Amino acid sequence: MKIRRPLLSALAALLAVAGIAVSAPRPAFAATLTEVANFGSNPGGMRMHIYVPDARPANPAIVVAMHGCGGSGPGFYSGSEFASLADRYGFLVIYPSAMQEAGFGRCFDTWSAAAKQRNGGSDPVSIASMVAYASQQYGGDRNRVYATGSSSGGMMTQHMLALYPDLFKAGASFMGVPFNCFANAADYPPGGQCTGGSMNRTPQQWGDAVRQAWPGYTGARPRVQLWHGTNDTLVPYSLLQESIEQWTNVLGLSTAPSSSDTPQPGWNRRRWADQAGTVQVEAYSIQGAGHSLPSSGMAAAAIAFFGLTTPPTTPPTTPPTTPPTTPPTTPPVTSACRVTGTVNAWNTGLTATITITNAGSTTINGWELAFDLPAGQTITGGWSASYAPTSGRVRAGNVGYNTSLAPGASTTIGFQATHTGNTGAPTGYALNGSPCATG
Repeated sequence: MKIRRPLLSALAALLAVAGIAVSAPRPAFAATLTEVANFGSNPGGMRMHIYVPDARPANPAIVVAMHGCGGSGPGFYSGSEFASLADRYGFLVIYPSAMQEAGFGRCFDTWSAAAKQRNGGSDPVSIASMVAYASQQYGGDRNRVYATGSSSGGMMTQHMLALYPDLFKAGASFMGVPFNCFANAADYPPGGQCTGGSMNRTPQQWGDAVRQAWPGYTGARPRVQLWHGTNDTLVPYSLLQESIEQWTNVLGLSTAPSSSDTPQPGWNRRRWADQAGTVQVEAYSIQGAGHSLPSSGMAAAAIAFFGLTTPPTTPPTTPPTTPPTTPPTTPPVTSACRVTGTVNAWNTGLTATITITNAGSTTINGWELAFDLPAGQTITGGWSASYAPTSGRVRAGNVGYNTSLAPGASTTIGFQATHTGNTGAPTGYALNGSPCATG
């Protein structure tokens, strides 16, 4: 079996990382992810999905959660912990899907001239429209709007905080870069100065870039949480310091942290507080981690930083259907998708071929297939999809030529992997968050 473009696929998989943790199981009657077709001004041509938990207050907070390059909103929904936290604490989650092509597939536009101006166009305006829609349609609290994201989504998190300081109260950026780090499209990864490892501006220069995004603005600025792995070479770890310098300058803080600690093994945290003692900037250095955040527990730390960890006290706005007295131990598998897979193994290596069939009645535009890789297997390359992470619960996202699946249509993807003796096929297939039939 011939493996095509394994290096590009591996790099795309790294940058598409949206977290290795799988959301906690939710009750069978829990809310579902919903796509919104017409949410307002959309110069970025983006797709919007929203998760509205059953139990929520009348005016819930809004969290915008953004995927990495090559990913999608539904993929970040199924591959991160924000939806399960929304069930617990009663906030809305918007999952945008980027449509701008870059070096690693579709990424959020943080490089164009239009995207660097408040209300200038492109993705930032589309995302602001999504927030307005969530506020109007679901009663979302415009005074409690927050941004978070991984890789490209982490970059857009800092971008939105700079352009819309009156809209976002705080943000949590995983593996991002400072606002205005990219000079133009050519500067975006995999090449360019910003992520080339040599970016080094002064705090004043970084702060001026944010202030120039909306000249004359004198209102409050959002609080910022930053996360980066010390072994990240795709988006270099050195860019964490550049982001710290930008946001401490914008918020008028000292470059020296107010405190530092280790809340969990390997999580080295520095904090910058204002004169009232409120933490305005928080930076986590994750020891030994590469381009693989957020991992388990990090989304919860972000939600705590936002101040959203109080469970809703009001009943659900729409009472859920009463579950059976003895719920099934395994939820029934839907028939919206069907997956077949074969494995060809040798010594310490194998190849796997997976065929995905749309068994539903509507066309799927943009897909991500999640599956469990058997213990001891590690993906080393792949074709016809981007893969991330390389072990455990893997997410395979569509590439440019197989985005759409009409009813009854199929697409075949595959990967090469090493193994330590277990040559079994993947299990637990789910397409855009919905379990798939197999065979």
